[in-house]
Amino acid sequence: MRARIVAVLVAAVVAVGPFLPAPGADAHWLSGPCAFTRHAGESIQHLSVREIMCAVGRFGPVPGGPHRAICIARRESGLIPTAASRPTGMYVGLYQHLAAAWPHRFAEYTSPAWRLPSSPFSARSNAIVTIRMVAAMGRWRTAGWPSHGCMG
Repeated sequence: MRARIVAVLVAAVVAVGPFLPAPGADAHWLSGPCAFTRHAGESIQHLSVREIMCAVGRFGPVPGGPHRAICIARRESGLIPTAASRPTGMYVGLYQHLAAAWPHRFAEYTSPAWRLPSSPFSARSNAIVTIRMVAAMGRWRTAGWPSHGCMG
């Protein structure tokens, strides 16, 4: 019986193998929520929009929905996940989190099981943390982001 189970498992691996990407074919395997890869020719801003929309859909609702969430990220960083305030770098990432507060926020609003990058410069991590914060606190302003210019 054991030999038969092993044979079935080996056959399954052999059958699926050709459909799996070769090692190194992709930069890395993404896991967890909103695990998108950038399409050929896709701008980083467009990928950021997709990640924000996913975060709102998965962890919202948030006031103003995905449109306000995108507007605020555009205002904060130009939808560039590697943005940092100048000259100090005090605020970082897609939603310009206070750099000193990021480690605590990341720990509070993510799950280790998601295997998210811990960097505030990860658009996916920054979007998920932000959307979860806003959803938990109920308002953008309460979470630290005024909505001015993004109300319509």
